[in-house]
Amino acid sequence: MPTYEYECSECDFHFERKQRFDEEPVAMCPKCKGRARRILHSIPIIFKGSGFYITDNRKGSATEKGGEEKPGKGKRGGK
Repeated sequence: MPTYEYECSECDFHFERKQRFDEEPVAMCPKCKGRARRILHSIPIIFKGSGFYITDNRKGSATEKGGEEKPGKGKRGGK
């Protein structure tokens, strides 16, 4: 079961609850009976191993590399 973090909007009390995915979020603070809300965190992505470089899937245009645009690839189709 995942653990969810909550914060009370009244007393700023932080608490955690283990809940199933289909359970309703906790609505009441266990300390002061105020309104509680679930805190969402971003999930970190960690790339491990070889092959994860900044240039792997990046294709630069010819103008970024200092070259000229090829004929037929302009805005008007090369005419």
